[in-house]
Amino acid sequence: YGKNSIKFLRLHREGKEHFVKEVEVCTHLRLMTPQEYLEGNNSLVIPTDTIKNIVLVLAKKNGIPSLEQFAIDICNHFMTTFCQVVYVKTYVQEVPWQRLHEYGVPHIHSFICVPDGIRFCEAEQCRNGPLIVFAGIKDVKLMKTTQSGFEGFYKNEHTTLPERHDRILCGELFCKWSYGECKDFDFDCIWKKIRECIFEAFAGPPDCGEYSPSYQKTVNSIQMLVLSRVPQVQVIEVVLNNTFYNVVDMKNLGLTNDKEVLVPVEAPYGSCACTLGRKKFLEA
Repeated sequence: YGKNSIKFLRLHREGKEHFVKEVEVCTHLRLMTPQEYLEGNNSLVIPTDTIKNIVLVLAKKNGIPSLEQFAIDICNHFMTTFCQVVYVKTYVQEVPWQRLHEYGVPHIHSFICVPDGIRFCEAEQCRNGPLIVFAGIKDVKLMKTTQSGFEGFYKNEHTTLPERHDRILCGELFCKWSYGECKDFDFDCIWKKIRECIFEAFAGPPDCGEYSPSYQKTVNSIQMLVLSRVPQVQVIEVVLNNTFYNVVDMKNLGLTNDKEVLVPVEAPYGSCACTLGRKKFLEA
């Protein structure tokens, strides 16, 4: 049991300059016995209102140095404070506020919410067990208008899809990865590096791009680039929910439409998902 959707803004001041972190936290606990479920005995139950207040107090006292560290702080608090807790799991996601710039100059106390992906993390721990940390990014919408196709696929009497060697590749991406043994990681730096890897693998070089023969290959390219450049990541999951675009037929309007006006196919849509990890970690 636990408390979901604990939402708050943490404001930090350094002189005249302000820093903000707005987050949503979900924290769930498992106790040493199920007596509150089986017997209605609440003597070991930590009220969900108490859970909420603990999260807010930790934000006040410790701040939020990174999402991952804040989730770790919450897990550590419940494990070290309450002997009846045998498992704790905390999920934290961030509202994407970015500092406002005016004529290239960063503003000291104004921000803009930019929906270019939501950062999140999870931390979970069993008593006498290792602390496990996951991190990720979701709700990232990506598009490239060429250098994508889909050819040579299996066909039978039910196949109506034509082969395409030049199409728009567009989708909403979810990416989640796990670390090995959590040491003194710079979680902010790692997250930004993985985000850059995602964009690079999706788009290719900025001057020419890179051909994608399928959504599946793009998913794999993202995973392989992250694993090759970020040794702290042991397993990475990528889901790409696809948006397809059809070229509008304008012949009846007396116009030739050379892939200049397209409409999105709202439903049904495709989805590609894959989990990839280092062999040593998966075998363990």
